[in-house]
Amino acid sequence: MTSRHAMTSRHAMTGRYVGRRPRVPPVVLRQVAHQLGRRCLDPALPWPVQRTRLDQLFRTSLRPRDTRVAEQEIGGLRAEVISTRASAAQPTVIHFHGGGYCVGSALMPRSWAAHLSARAGCRVVLPEYRLAPEHPYPAALEDARAVLAAVSGEVGPGSVVVSGDSAGGGLALALLLALRDEGQDLPAGCILLSPWLDLGRDRRAVPDLVRRDVVLSPGWLEACARAYAAPAAWARPSVSPLRAAPAGLPPLLIQAGTDDLLAPDAELLAARAAGAGTDVTYTRWPRLWHDFVLQPSLLAAADSALAQAAWFLSRVPLPA
Repeated sequence: MTSRHAMTSRHAMTGRYVGRRPRVPPVVLRQVAHQLGRRCLDPALPWPVQRTRLDQLFRTSLRPRDTRVAEQEIGGLRAEVISTRASAAQPTVIHFHGGGYCVGSALMPRSWAAHLSARAGCRVVLPEYRLAPEHPYPAALEDARAVLAAVSGEVGPGSVVVSGDSAGGGLALALLLALRDEGQDLPAGCILLSPWLDLGRDRRAVPDLVRRDVVLSPGWLEACARAYAAPAAWARPSVSPLRAAPAGLPPLLIQAGTDDLLAPDAELLAARAAGAGTDVTYTRWPRLWHDFVLQPSLLAAADSALAQAAWFLSRVPLPA
């Protein structure tokens, strides 16, 4: 990248290197996920407290030995860039972290990104976009556009795949829709992990799903939605991208667990996008919770989801 958009790496980030590691039984990780939801994603807690607790939980990440993590400035934002020696000829993935647009950081998906980089030989950019309520809509979308413009200016949009988990998935899809509507060149593909795509949906409408999701609660999602945008704006496709027509999008990979409070969003998007002629791969994992995919090397299903993401990247046609 040009010096206007990026600066050289300052230091390697902390993390635990892993090779083969015994997987943890799903029942144990379900309890861990439940504690994360109760301790961190509590609408009664101030946002700074939630952010601090999440960062403390994810500060030590598990990543393969051959990955490198560097801190750069991209499009005016701080970002982590994860790569391997084989990353140059592969797509660049821009992944937006989850956290309801109000909490979260690059620490949360770092392990997933490092394992994807090692497996697919790609570079993964994790931007630190601005968070609500200090920076409500459209700040996050503006930041996403700036990062994509900077990376596309370096490698071309045809060599970029946008990605996101939870609210980051909604942000990635909203970005694609904005570019499509403006007639701009689109990235080569999009990966959506447990995406939050409709801020106005009544999450209490399916009580059994509320009970099964050990991470998210309707109350926390409502608090995040109100902090991010006024209720009158929730119907806008730039806020709730599930409300937009999904035609004309690049290939999509959508992953979710059946015990995810946001699973209906993933399923509806997959059905509507496929009906509109978009190339869609949608996979559901039974009895798994929100954002389970962020636990590679610990959970067999997360490893399976990661392998599918690497396969998806291998199908992206790179410019000659």
